[in-house]
Amino acid sequence: MKNKFFMIALLAAAMFASCTKTETVTVTTDSGVPDVFTKLKGGTFVADKAGNTKGMFQVGTDSKAQYFAKFSTDFVTEQATGTVTVYMSTSADFKASPGTGNPDLKLIGSISKNGEQFIKLTGAPEAKFTHVILWCGTAGVRFGYAPVN
Repeated sequence: MKNKFFMIALLAAAMFASCTKTETVTVTTDSGVPDVFTKLKGGTFVADKAGNTKGMFQVGTDSKAQYFAKFSTDFVTEQATGTVTVYMSTSADFKASPGTGNPDLKLIGSISKNGEQFIKLTGAPEAKFTHVILWCGTAGVRFGYAPVN
């Protein structure tokens, strides 16, 4: 009984001491939104019958030279709930190659809403990627594409 009381008292003292101690913590966040966006290239979406897609797509940088994909404020596509994936491609055609991959297709993210949004890229897209494709893998349907010039 004395050991339980001692342990409880020790635990309470430790909690009190840790709660009264002042500590400075610096938190840095990466919101995935550029502070400034400078367009490098882009294009206007061409809709497929399944997608009713419209708006513009751009690739650019921020003040720290980080690369971003940007969808315009008037961007709209069907099922903009996270099920539409965004690919950079060497053509307007989606040519998946399950199991072996396709060097002419690069996944860059997914669409979670309509309207302006950004996807942070891992670097500058390779010059061979001339299009962006919106693809619904669930239905196996292209919702739209945009040439990236």
